Amino acid sequence: MTDLRLPFKLYMTADPRALAEEQPLPKALHCTSLSMRVLCFLALGRPDLDDHWKSLQSEQAFETVRSRLCSILTSTITAASILLAISGVFVSTGSPVPYFDYTSPVPYCLLLMSLMLAMIAMLTSGSSMIRWLHTDRYWTQEQLKPGGYFVLSYLLSIVTPIFFVAWSLNCFIFAMLITGFSSRSTVCRAVTALWLVTYVVNIATISVDVIWKYAKSLRSR
Repeated sequence: MTDLRLPFKLYMTADPRALAEEQPLPKALHCTSLSMRVLCFLALGRPDLDDHWKSLQSEQAFETVRSRLCSILTSTITAASILLAISGVFVSTGSPVPYFDYTSPVPYCLLLMSLMLAMIAMLTSGSSMIRWLHTDRYWTQEQLKPGGYFVLSYLLSIVTPIFFVAWSLNCFIFAMLITGFSSRSTVCRAVTALWLVTYVVNIATISVDVIWKYAKSLRSR
């Protein structure tokens, strides 16, 4: 008797998920504008989506990326919680010493902004954490394929919590700097000046390092 099942084996279709593993980077994901390259670099450490797309082709690579991003979000939540607690204390209590009065309008407004930005950072970090814990690489691929707004929202979900924490921290620092330089105490002003120099040096060092890494990643493309 002839086996009638054999011809049907020739027409079997591969699993769509297996085919997705072999897909090259879609044209919609080629970053052309400077703003998108910078956003990709800030979110993923590369000025393009090539390496990130490759990480979506295997479970092990995707788990590595997810673990790294969840670790970053955890650190962001911790930093936002600390800023929220410190800003809350400064906003809700008066200065214990007369020569460091942070209840004047400008420092108090900056402290209030720091408090609100820390709250937003916790909310955005928490929502991003939940998203990454419950997503899988196939859903992520489908989200990225259309490009445009979908890629922008994807990258912003990674970068935005860090930006809010950075803005909250800077608002707090500037509130302390203004308060310190407005003080009648010479010692307080001297310590504030030293703090300002340390702050500027650290910001300059971080900026140079980021620019160098960005330029290096562009040359290695």
